[in-house]
Amino acid sequence: MIKNILCQDKYEAIKLSSLIFIKKGCETFIEEVINVIGNEIIISLKDKSAHSVVLKDREEVETFTDFIQSVCEGIHKISDINIHDAYVEITKN
Repeated sequence: MIKNILCQDKYEAIKLSSLIFIKKGCETFIEEVINVIGNEIIISLKDKSAHSVVLKDREEVETFTDFIQSVCEGIHKISDINIHDAYVEITKN
């Protein structure tokens, strides 16, 4: 399953991709979405740190949180992530 998430800008896209997945080790770092404030998401990582990422709008926030929920629950795993300007393409299995 592939989903494109539109961030506020390229910087936010790079930040999101680096926070949730490392390609080399195929590791997923995201633990959960702990808060949503408008078009900003606050995510918790496995190291217990929290980070914010600004997406384009509230619709993108809802799309991302729905898509990533099964990853946080351990049902799916992220297998790839690509950045295309302000878009983050996330693939999960």
